[in-house]
Formats: sequence, C-alpha cells, structure tokens
Amino acid sequence: MSQTRAEELIERYTSDDRRLTCANAHKIAAKLQVTPEEIGALTREMDIRISACDLGQFGNQPLGTFREDVYRDAKDIADEHGRIYCKNARLLARRSNLKTVRTALLEGGIDVVYCQLGCFTQKRRSRWYVRTKTWIENQNGELLFGKGKTEVLEAIAEHGSVEAAADALGMSRERAWEHIRLLQRNIEDPLVEGEDPLTLTTKADVLLRAYRQLKQEIEDFADRRFKELILKERGQKTSAPPAEPASQMFTEQSA
Repeated sequence: MSQTRAEELIERYTSDDRRLTCANAHKIAAKLQVTPEEIGALTREMDIRISACDLGQFGNQPLGTFREDVYRDAKDIADEHGRIYCKNARLLARRSNLKTVRTALLEGGIDVVYCQLGCFTQKRRSRWYVRTKTWIENQNGELLFGKGKTEVLEAIAEHGSVEAAADALGMSRERAWEHIRLLQRNIEDPLVEGEDPLTLTTKADVLLRAYRQLKQEIEDFADRRFKELILKERGQKTSAPPAEPASQMFTEQSA
C-alpha cells in the first residue's frame, strides 16, 4: 500500500483541529493492512495528534460496567509492576470489547504502557492540579459571599423567585432564604426587589461581577504560580524515542 493512499485516509478521518482518534487510526491500519506503529509514525510526520485513547490513557472516553473476569484476565497478562502492554490490552478486548477492557484497566488501577501508535512508552505520571476556594466573610467569621450564595442570587435572577431558585439548585427553600437574609444583614443596600418576578438590584449585580472577577484572578494567579513552583520541579514529561520515518516504512513494504 502506498504512502499516498495512507495519507489520504488519515486526512479523511482527521478532524478540523488536526486530531485523529485512536479508534480511527487503528481502523486505517487494518484497512491498509499495515501496523498501527506505521500509522502512528505517519501521523507525526503529518503533524496530526492522536486523540481519545481506546484504553482511556488520554481523552475522556466513557466507561462501562466493571467486570471482575475481565479485570482478572488483565491482571494475568500484566507484568510484575502491574502494567499491561497496549497491544495485549487490545487483544484482550477481542473477548469482550474495548469499553469493557478500558473500564477494567482504569477502575482496577492497571497501567498501560507502550502505545502501539507511539503516543507514549511508559505510562504518563499522574497529573497534578491546583484548586482554590474563594469566599468573603465578616468579622464574626460568617460567610457572606461564596459559591453557595452566588448560586442562589444567580438562580433568583434566572427563575424570578427564591422558591424557584431553591428548587432549581436542589436546596431547601429555608436554606435559600437564610443565604439571602445573611447577605442582607451585612450589606446595607437591598439585593433583591419586586415580587413577581423577584429580580436582583444593581448592587447585587455589581457584587456578583466583582466576586466572579476576584475569584477568576485568584485562580489564574494560583495556576500560574503552581506551574512555576510545583510543576516545573516535577520536570517535563518524557517523550517517546524517535520512531523510524513512516516514509521509509511504507517504501520498504511496497518494494
């Protein structure tokens, strides 16, 4: 099979953002009767990224029902470190399906190594994230502004009453009114007005916008410093070793 034909199929299945799903890459390999390694190498030459790993190593693929028998089979062919080769995991999927194997691997904590498409050799390290919570309280430690109270105000603006807002949030109506009363005790200007519908005052709109901006700026700062201070210390991810050029592979096969 010529490299031109392979490139045509890859382009056909590639999305507008230059991504080719793992499933489609393997489909192309089977159609052309070449190895997944060859397709993976060619996608790298074409500057196309593989997405949505069938085995759940990247991309948010859906999970199914955990099956103990599939998990045991995966454990049986895993190495002494509890890792399974991509090729062996895909062979295992022939007894059931990829979704079932993906579920067993992820929920059973079995690592996958040596992607057939060359996306990774060793399993990627766990990813770290920084999380922040921002709230405003008074001198007595009473929470004035935070996630719960802003959600109540936003729901009132959307639904036109405290009762409807509480129902939409899955919150008791008394709890929703407690949020409003506590805010009102600490803020001189009224936050809601009218009756049917109940609407937010200009003061409430200003406070909501200011809180959202404050929260976003804190998150952005924390994320930036987290990358500088923590992720930098972890070092960069190790990329897979250079593969043989796809053009050479196809030339040798078709010779």
